[in-house]
Parts: sequence; C-alpha cells; structure tokens
Amino acid sequence: MGHLATSDGSTPAVVPVCFVLLGQTLYHAIDGKPKSAAAGQLRRVTNVRANPRAAFLIDHYVEDWRRLWYVLLRGRARVLERGPEHERAIIALKKKYPQYRSSVPLAADALVIALDVRRLQDWRARSPGRRRSGPPSRPA
Repeated sequence: MGHLATSDGSTPAVVPVCFVLLGQTLYHAIDGKPKSAAAGQLRRVTNVRANPRAAFLIDHYVEDWRRLWYVLLRGRARVLERGPEHERAIIALKKKYPQYRSSVPLAADALVIALDVRRLQDWRARSPGRRRSGPPSRPA
C-alpha cells in the first residue's frame, strides 16, 4: 500500500491506495469498494484532472527504528478511462492483488490514475537521505 497525494492547486489530499509499478509509471485503479462519491467525482480524480502534479509515498514502519525506510515518487498524473495502457494497468493490478480477482471487484472499465514518475527520493534509517533527479530506478 502507498499514499497518493494530489491537489486541486489549493487544497492537498492524501489517500492510501493499492498500486503497481510498470516501468517508470505507477498505476492505481478506482476499485469497487464503497466510496464517498462516483469514481469520476472522487477528490483524487478531480484533483488530477485540475492539477497533474502528484506524489506517491511508500513507507515501512516498524518498532525497530533502525529498519525504517520510505520512497517518495513525484511526477505528472493522468486519468485513464480506456485503451491499451489502461488495460495493461488493470491486468497488472489484478495479478498483484488476488483480492481484485475475487472479493473486491476491479472492473475492466475502472478509472485508472497513472503517475509518470519524474523524481524519486528514498531514505533508510541506516543511511543518509539520498535524492535523485531524472528517470528513477525501480523503487524497493
């Protein structure tokens, strides 16, 4: 699980989501769990349509703080409604998460948010913070 951060340009929003990374693009789909609004009206979707700048945080917390780490991905987000890229994302999400194949529906026409990663920042408790610019390597 990771946390998708978006903004409409004035108000930030963060939501925990399931994701898959294909190459240098991270994908998240609006699944069939109950939501506060229709898929196209969710804040993360309307934010991406208004302002494509977004971030995604993957972190690992344990009581032993020597084992803490995080990866922060930043880039341009897009909403995908159909097409080959959309289809690849849905297939990859279903492959990664068995729940999408059984208990939590992930429809073939579900909206997908694609984050084209342009910057990666990572940190581990036992090493100094590192920042990378340009095309990222695959995060942990």
